[in-house]
Parts: sequence; C-alpha cells; structure tokens
Amino acid sequence: MTTRKPPRPPQAGTPSLLRAINDRAALELLLANGPLSRAQLGSLTGLSKPTASLLLARLEAVGLVMPVGTMAGRPGPNAQLYQVDPAAGHVAGLDVTSTGTRVAVADITGAVLAEHHVPTRGRPAAETVARTAEAVAEAVRRAGLAPGALREVVVGIGGAPDPVTGKLRYASHLPGWHSPRLAAELAEAVAAGVSFENDVNLAAVAEQAGGAAAGREDFVLLWAEEGIGAAVVLAGRPHRGFTGGAGEVGYMPVPDAPPVSLTARRTPSGGFQDLAGGPAVLALARKHGLPGTDAAQAVAGALTAPGGEGFLAELAERLAVGLAVIASVVDPELVVLSGGTLTAGGEPLRELVQDALGRTSIPRPEVRLSAVPGPPVLTGALQRALTTARDALFSTH
Repeated sequence: MTTRKPPRPPQAGTPSLLRAINDRAALELLLANGPLSRAQLGSLTGLSKPTASLLLARLEAVGLVMPVGTMAGRPGPNAQLYQVDPAAGHVAGLDVTSTGTRVAVADITGAVLAEHHVPTRGRPAAETVARTAEAVAEAVRRAGLAPGALREVVVGIGGAPDPVTGKLRYASHLPGWHSPRLAAELAEAVAAGVSFENDVNLAAVAEQAGGAAAGREDFVLLWAEEGIGAAVVLAGRPHRGFTGGAGEVGYMPVPDAPPVSLTARRTPSGGFQDLAGGPAVLALARKHGLPGTDAAQAVAGALTAPGGEGFLAELAERLAVGLAVIASVVDPELVVLSGGTLTAGGEPLRELVQDALGRTSIPRPEVRLSAVPGPPVLTGALQRALTTARDALFSTH
C-alpha cells in the first residue's frame, strides 16, 4: 500500500501563488469597475495582454467571469468585455428584531435580487429555526433561485453572540434566539453557512463600505431607536470585546441617569438607555409638549413644531453625555449617527450633537449622519455575507 504525501501549499513566489494573487486582483477590479476588456484589465493589474487573456480564460472556465459584449466603436476580439458572473454565488442577509425578520438575497456582485419580510411577534420560541428558514426560502424563491442556492447567510441581531459559547447575550427581548446551537441548526435548515453578528456592528460595516464612514479606519457608530447601542471600529474592524459585548452602551453609567440596576428582572434598568433610549426620548418630548407615538416620530415632528428647538437641544445634550464618555476612551476620528431616532433629526440634530460634544469632550471627533441608502443592518449583513462568500469562492477555483 502506497501512502501519498499531502500536496504542499503554495510557497511565496511560486507560479500557483502568483496566479491566485493575480486572479483575486482581477476579480476585485471587475467587481469595482464593471465590465473590462483584456487590455483594460492588463493595464490595471500590470499584466501583459497575453497574460490577462490567459487569466480571463481561466476564470471563465471555472464560471467566475463571463463575456458581456464588446466595447462600442471597437469591433473585434480584443474589444471583448468581461464581468464577474453574477450566478457564481448567492448570499442572504437577515435583520432580526423583536417584531419581524427581513431577508434580502443578492448575487455575488452585490446586486439585490429579492427581499422578504415576515412578522414574528407572538410566534412560539420553539419555531424560531423553522420560521426563519421559511423566510429565507421564500426570499430565495422570489429571487428566482433554486433551493440550496445560497453560499452564505449573515444574521444581524440585537444582541452579542458570545465568541466562546455561541450563546446570544444582551437579548432578552428576542425569545428563541439564545440556543448555542442555533447557527448550526439554521445552517442545516437553509443549506448554507450561517453566522450571527450584532446588528449595530453590521450598520457600521455598511457605513464603512459605502456610507458616512467610507475610507475611515477608526470610528464610532451610535444607534438609537427603542434601544441605544454603539459599534466601535478600530483599525478598520469592529471591536467586539472579550464576551462580544463591546458597544452595549445602553448599560453604560452616565451622569444624569440612574445607575444600572442588575436585578432578577429580565432587562437591566438605568444607564445611558434611561437617558437617551426610546422611552426616555418620548418622555422628553412630552415634557416639551410635543406629540409622538415613538421616538423617531417625536424627533421628526420637533423639526417644525413650536418648542421643538428646545427639545432637540436637550436631546443633543443627552446624546453628547454618552458620546463624551465613549470618545474619551476610544478617541475616534468620526462619530456616525444612525438608527431611526437620530436620522429623523437630520442635519439640525447632527449640528446640535456636534456642538454639544465639542463643549463636553476633549476629543472632538467629526459627527456625521448615516449615509447608507436602505436599511443599514440589512445592507451590512449582505456586505458581510458577500465578503465571506467571495473569500471562499475566489480562493478555491
């Protein structure tokens, strides 16, 4: 019996490693720039036209690129254009809240093919995996894809997946999502890789990919709706902390708010949440005589209502209290305001927060509003799923 040694991995400078590097660079350029000719790709990569032709032929043979016509006014084989084949892979992103689950499906180029939303309030916790798999399957069907077509699924959720146990922390409002085997069970149900990420971290991913934090390596995203949270991005990556709880600033002790009370209650009270979370914002609006059924509605109405200026100014001061604590520790280059409450205030609230933070904190980062078109958490989930799928797909051909 002959025992074969496993193949040696590519070493630095070997032809196989150089081919892999060139292939990945070409695929990234095609994604970023759209259809390119052999000559254009050669110019951008520094490869000769014959080498670029061989590269494209190799990628076309494994189904990663496809021809898409010729350059206008330049007939002939040298004018053939190529792009990444959208059908090379598909991913899904999920945004899970206490009231519903939204699913989006995209092809490997990032084009969104379908979205689907299902309400979940009142559903039994035991049905979480089955209901979620059904929602994903419906989104896949609406995208015109066959079952099992997904390569990667990323779930954005309002909590912190513990990196050691896999259990979801800080998420008592999401019954049914706390089993450490949930990711594995869902992966089996949807026949794809599944990972969980904090929803605010995914909003930061979206801002960094094409929003207010594009090109920034160190920034903080403050999210405010019913709850309040933050994402801390350091050296280009979200900082999750030892137990995954970095950014859970709703529990952060701050001046002018009751101390955090960790009792037998399901949800801790006190801290920044009691100063600037949804219920606190509504109470502040009522103090100023402003109507609203939720915090975002109250903030939006304050932009034009008599007395709204005072409400917005006081809200900005409260937000600056928490941001000053964060800025003192992290010293970010930028703060991004996101979530329904903060984006409802628009530029007037942003300016007030910038001014209040400048009076409160020694570090004075620039403050910007979210600039992500569409739902930030869902966009970030798709972006993370695409990154994972491309890493696998572009490295294994």
